[in-house]
Amino acid sequence: MSFPLLTVTAVLPAIGAVATAAVPAARRTAAKWLALVVSLATLVLAGVVLVRFDPGGARYQLTESHTWIKDFGVRYELGVDGIAVALIALTTLLIPFVILAGWHDADPLETGSRRWRPTQGFFALILAVEAMVIISFEATDLFLFYIFFEAMLIPMYFLIGGFGDHAHEHGEEAASTQRSYAAVKFLLYNLVGGLIMLAAVIGLYVVAGNFSLTEIAQARANGSLHMATSTERWLFLGFFFAFAVKAPLWPLHTWLPNAMGEATAPVAVLITAVVDKVGTFAMLRFCLQLFPEASKWATPVILVLALISIIYGALLAVGQRDIKRLVAYASISHFGFIIMGIFAMTSQGQSGATLYMVNHGLSTAALMLVAGFLISRRGSRLIADYGGVQKVAPVLAGTFLIGGLATLSLPGLAPFVSEFLVLVGTFTRYPAIGIIATFGIVLAALYTLVLYQRTMTGPVKPEVSAMPDLRVRELVVVAPLIVLLIFLGVYPKPVTDIVNPAVKQTMSDVHKTDPKPEVEAAK
Repeated sequence: MSFPLLTVTAVLPAIGAVATAAVPAARRTAAKWLALVVSLATLVLAGVVLVRFDPGGARYQLTESHTWIKDFGVRYELGVDGIAVALIALTTLLIPFVILAGWHDADPLETGSRRWRPTQGFFALILAVEAMVIISFEATDLFLFYIFFEAMLIPMYFLIGGFGDHAHEHGEEAASTQRSYAAVKFLLYNLVGGLIMLAAVIGLYVVAGNFSLTEIAQARANGSLHMATSTERWLFLGFFFAFAVKAPLWPLHTWLPNAMGEATAPVAVLITAVVDKVGTFAMLRFCLQLFPEASKWATPVILVLALISIIYGALLAVGQRDIKRLVAYASISHFGFIIMGIFAMTSQGQSGATLYMVNHGLSTAALMLVAGFLISRRGSRLIADYGGVQKVAPVLAGTFLIGGLATLSLPGLAPFVSEFLVLVGTFTRYPAIGIIATFGIVLAALYTLVLYQRTMTGPVKPEVSAMPDLRVRELVVVAPLIVLLIFLGVYPKPVTDIVNPAVKQTMSDVHKTDPKPEVEAAK
């Protein structure tokens, strides 16, 4: 039997989470270093997965399959395609930066505080989330996927509610109340979505007789599994609803601004750059592959919802006075682009959407982590409490600007390529949707540049006059992200070469080909 590389990649951070939680309370620093070393080792394993994956080979590679619950046809099945490999690489890359950025976020609070936060628990929960996200990307058994799709909510709930942001304008008591509200809202929204998906998973099992993604998809392709049109549509809606909540797609998005606003900056990155990608990934892997006709049936409505997400999220970002909530609404707009690219049903749109998942993770991480460093210095999330920061902390301001420019998809930075592909891919099949979506780019420029202007330029406010610039640890966090944003902006080929074959197979699943350009013949 070959080495179970995918299992080890997912299990290592899970073991690290248990080991980190078991470190004695008096050795907080040891727990931090253990978590960091485990995350780096997981990154190395993800690198091995990346090297061993052959983009021109079989659709699912490095596969593992073992009987789990025999009586119900549940198997422990893992396998990765190009899209999963790219997102596993993104996840394992970001987790060490999340740990470094949150190095002091769970240190004991000041004497006299009503709460004491176990440092070991904070870093153990981050590793637990990483393990569950990785196995969600790897799982090709629907029941196995569902378990970890739901299980990741538990550590995320405690990270939001137990280790939230303390920079609240109305004091600690109000901050505690808001954290609890955000954590419960996050949990309830995603639990409801997951329960509806569970009903759809059971329904699919009744129809297909097993939970194996590859077997069901193959049976559908060769005609041995027939599914009534109404049945397929209801099952599709059950899956899509859960993924749309996780993504998040308007109008199921309202939990995200609360969760990101009340979480610490590293946990906010974990939410939007890592966990939420499971939703958009699952739309590609499960919705389109298992329910191709229902996916095409629902496409017009989903494209309209994605378009609303793009414009609505950007408009609300323009009006925000809270830095972190602004980034949250910007992410809603970006997820609208991703979902629009997926359901445009073109190779450019789906390649752009997959690339967008990776690039959005990098750009949001860069912007949100620098914003977190800024907020920790001033103790406020309000934009109005800043001004003139670039004069006292030029490196902080410069990295904040690059992160912001990446968010608005400036040419030369990574998100531009993916957003361009999404718009081109959408326009070729749905020109009206593509044209309206471009207004999201204009609004992105508005909220990003206004944010920078109000916080970094102008007269230096007394409260920020003594603000220190980025420290070495913070530079180690931000610099690699900036380098990657520039590199992938100039040369995205390493990612597109991996994801494009998987995108072509997805297009084949839904029996779609790219529209031929209507070019008038030369006279």
